[in-house]
Amino acid sequence: MAHRDDSRIGGGTPAISGLDDPHGARWAWRRFRRILAAVTLVGVVAAIMAVWLLGRAYGTLGWIATAATFGGVVGSVAMAGALMGLAFMSSGTGHDEAVDTFDATP
Repeated sequence: MAHRDDSRIGGGTPAISGLDDPHGARWAWRRFRRILAAVTLVGVVAAIMAVWLLGRAYGTLGWIATAATFGGVVGSVAMAGALMGLAFMSSGTGHDEAVDTFDATP
């Protein structure tokens, strides 16, 4: 049985995405970290506002309610930012196109 190289597209063109190139991968991960930092900063600001608004609406919050609100808001916003950042990185580096052209037939 002949060995088949699955890293090839259409009979000889290598499947290369921006993440295969070390320089491109460094650039993409650096951009992802910047996006994640910016989104997390937005989450911290939103959490501070949420704690402040809850304090105004319900009176002084206990430390557990404050920590839970802060962690929930920052965690939710950061997770959304991480997932969107990964989707942008995958699309922006050409990784999606490289996967689309992969021929999985034996």
